[in-house]
Parts: sequence; structure tokens; C-alpha cells
Amino acid sequence: MLRDFENGGRSLALGQRGMAATSHTLSTLAALDILRAGGNALDAAVAACAVQCVVEPGSTGIGGDCFALIAPKGGAEVVAYNGSGRAPAAATPARLAEIGVTKLERQTPHTVTVPGAVEAWERLLADHGTLSLREVLKQAIAYARDGYPVAPRTLRDWRAQEALLARDANAARIFLPGGKPPALGSLHRQPELAETLQAIAEGGSRAFYEGRVAEDMVGCLSGLGGLHTLEDFASARGEYVEPIKTGFRGYDIWECPPNGQGIIALMILNILSHFEGRGDPLSPERLHIEVEATRLAYAARDVHLADPAKAEVPAEWLLSQDLAADLARRIDPSRALAPLPAVPQPAHKDTVYITVVDKDRNAVSFINSIFHNFGSGLMSPKTGVLFHNRGESFVLDPAHPNAIAPGKRPMHTIIPGMMTKDGRAVMPFGVMGGHYQAMGHAHLVSKVLDYRLDVQSAIDLPRLFPLPGGSVKVEMEKRLRETVGPAFERLGYEVVVPAAAIGGGQAIWIDAEHGTLQGGSDPRKDGCALGY
Repeated sequence: MLRDFENGGRSLALGQRGMAATSHTLSTLAALDILRAGGNALDAAVAACAVQCVVEPGSTGIGGDCFALIAPKGGAEVVAYNGSGRAPAAATPARLAEIGVTKLERQTPHTVTVPGAVEAWERLLADHGTLSLREVLKQAIAYARDGYPVAPRTLRDWRAQEALLARDANAARIFLPGGKPPALGSLHRQPELAETLQAIAEGGSRAFYEGRVAEDMVGCLSGLGGLHTLEDFASARGEYVEPIKTGFRGYDIWECPPNGQGIIALMILNILSHFEGRGDPLSPERLHIEVEATRLAYAARDVHLADPAKAEVPAEWLLSQDLAADLARRIDPSRALAPLPAVPQPAHKDTVYITVVDKDRNAVSFINSIFHNFGSGLMSPKTGVLFHNRGESFVLDPAHPNAIAPGKRPMHTIIPGMMTKDGRAVMPFGVMGGHYQAMGHAHLVSKVLDYRLDVQSAIDLPRLFPLPGGSVKVEMEKRLRETVGPAFERLGYEVVVPAAAIGGGQAIWIDAEHGTLQGGSDPRKDGCALGY
């Protein structure tokens, strides 16, 4: 079905030999340059991500984490990598209490886990790429050294964090030139980051986790009272993990397993499988079902999700059809559940998402994050590394599965997605937006499979999100507030205005019948999808 060309929006991006979709035009172009020069999808994804670590600094950086799903040669055997960082070896609730920490606050070293992204890039390139770090980091280094033009959505997020950045002298020096965010379209440079990226290009990930770069990062964090050591950084390693999946409308939907919240996206789809998808995809009745499914699944997330290496996570039960049926039965089509029922028990913030498909149909779903906009707002003085605040997802209650602990990974919101059917990859996809991402995955998949929307049209739809924590507050973008907002209030919800457009997203549909690629990229961000 063709879109309504009088109603604005974007057309699908189309290609045959390769395609990339990212949230920044310079990142998409970097990926296409790699593909057209002979690199594969993984090479292109890392190159694009590195560029975004420079040109979209509020969303991602080398001081953050990374997850990836890969479908080699376009097959249905999906490879998953967890590149999320771990808490320092000295980090325990008791030790933090000793030094007066009663809450994991954003702009403190205690929310900074050891960044996992750089190690993940190197490992994935070695195992699934064709190019070296030196080759794929060239464009990112050039932008950091020579400058890049500041894009509109990037600037909007930049301005929103001006007060945070001003509280850290190192971050303010780089990101508030002249005491304020740069102007739209002006050139911004990050010379220290360029030097750090060059060191990584020449010395690999060890140049980040050991030596002068690590010494500067650890010195910065420990100087602020952090518990990090050089040994914590030197021991940083990600890992290949067994991906998880569920069936939905005849397709397999794949996610990375916990500590990420991909399992919650699959839970929502399992619940939605009990409701027929038809009619208007934005009807109050349908959106009510999606919101209630999300509220129930997120309640389970907040009780059970943690690092499975350090706590028991009942993954099989969370993905069970019995649980999905139980939760589906709890949904009342006539009202919002308030309060939410108790979570059943088993019987025994900002981010960039990148997807690339190459001529051999290698499909990559890749996500990199520093969590909130500009992360912790803390910057290492000599390296230009802005630290994430992912440790803010930990809790300090030692009895909770997600309690902070030595070498433990926090519950993660960032999740890449992959769809397969009949032995082949069909759609690598991802949705950005912090806690929204699990609902965003389920919402996108349902709109594509239930309502037969193309990926761009599905991404363009207005969004809503029930705020986690059990309340009846539902964020709605303006278009929905005007159309379904009153109906939602009659159902018992409190409709609230989001701080910004909800999330972002990219997807590529692999059209095996015609041998083409169809890409979509979110208009809420600065990016695009491009194919050739």
C-alpha cells in the first residue's frame, strides 16, 4: 500500500546491493561508503556507530555500551553479542553505604560501569567483519578532529542538557563552547576524542582499556569518589550469548537475552498474540490493549530482570505461553487496570540504533548507548570520553535481583531486534528511547505484521508509552493526544505530554521475492535510510 503523498512523511528507501539506516545522515553515509568500498554489513555498522559517537554525542559514545544481533548470509541462525559493561569489583551496596551513597544519582561516578562498546566493536569486527578498527574508524576520527555540522534533533537534545554539562568542567569545555551549546549548522570539534579514537585505531581496544587512556578515565572517576580501578578496565570483556525468540504471526522475533529487556518485548508480543490485529492500528481500543500488555510486562521486568550471571532470572517462564495467556486474561477492554495486579511468580534513555544489510544479505542489528542524554555528564579530562550512567539502573537493596554487585551488569534498556522466517532473515530492526524500547519493538512488529504497514509507515506512526512503575500515566505524542487522548482518559488513564518525541527507530525489510531492500528511518531523529 502506497503512503498518502499529500500527508507529508517519508517514502521507503530502496536498494538492491546494500542498505543502511541510522539516526544521523553522516552515520548512514559512512555505512554506505564502507559497503560501496567492499566492506560488509558489520564493518559498516561499526563505522556508522563510531561516527555517531562523534556527531550525535548526546545519544552515544565510546564511554557507553553495545549489543548486536547478526544474521550471517541472511540466514535464520542469529548470533548475539552482549557488550554491556560491569560494575567495579569494589561496588557493593554495603561499600556504597559506607561512603554515604544512599541513592544512585545520575551525575556521580557510582552510576558509571566500565564501558563495553569498544571491546565489542573489536571482537565483532574480528569475528564477523572484513576490515580493521583502523579502517572503520577513519571517518569518525576525521569528524572529531576537523569538525561536523550540528544537526537539529541533536541540538535540541544538547540544549536540554545544558545545565548538566555545565556542572562538569571537562564536559562544559567541550560541549558548551563559549558557555553555551553550539549553533545549528555550526562546526563542532572534539580534538581529545579524535586522539583517543586514533589510539584505538592503532592499538586496538587495549589502547582504551589499558595505558594512558584508561589511566585518565580511572583517575577521573576515582578523583570523584568512584570505586573504579585499572584492573576493572583491563578485565573488561563482553560475550557471545544465546539469543532468545518467540513466534508471532508466523515469524520468529529474536532478541538478546537478559540483562537486556528484549525478553520484555517478546512478552508483550506473546500477550498481543491473544488479540486479533485488525482495523485501525491507532484506534483507542487497539492502543489500550497494547498499553495494558506493556504495563503488565514491565511490572514483571522491574521484579525479575537482572544479570543472569549474578542472579536468577526466570527467562523460560517469562517467555512461556501460559504466563502470556494469564496476563492477557487480566486485561479489561473497558478500563485501565488500577492498581496493577501483583506480578505473577514462577512455579519453582538515549541511544543510537543502526541496521545494515549488504550484498550477501548479512544482516546486522546494532545498538550503542550512553543511556540518558549525555550520559552521566562526566568527562575524562584528557581523553574526551563522556561516561554513560547505565549503573543508575541498579538498585541498592541487596535482596533485589538487580542489586549492584562486583562485576555485575545492570538491567539494560537497549535492545537490537531481528525477524526471521522460513530459514532466512526478514527484518533487522530497532527502536530507541530508553525504557520505551521494549514496547517500541512490539509496537513496530505488530504494525508491520498485523496491519501490513511498510517499515517507514510503521515507524512514522505517532507513539504512546505507559510510564513504568504501575501508575496510569501514559505519555502521548501530540497527534495521539488530539485523537485518542479523550478516549484514554475515559478508560481511566492520565494522559501526559512527553518531554520530547518518543524514541526513534530504524528497520530494513529484506524482500526476497524481488531481491530488494526496503529501509525506514525515524523522522523524530536526524537520520535516514539509504540503499544502492
